[in-house]
Amino acid sequence: MDILQSFFNDPVFWFSFGGLAIVLGICGFYIYFFMKNIAENN
Repeated sequence: MDILQSFFNDPVFWFSFGGLAIVLGICGFYIYFFMKNIAENN
């Protein structure tokens, strides 16, 4: 469990997962946005 604790104390770990979460959130928004616009146009 020492490796797990060192991961949680590492700022690079948090920045990488934070950036990944932001990118996935943007991707989810665009998927929702385009699907909503496609459904409205039909």
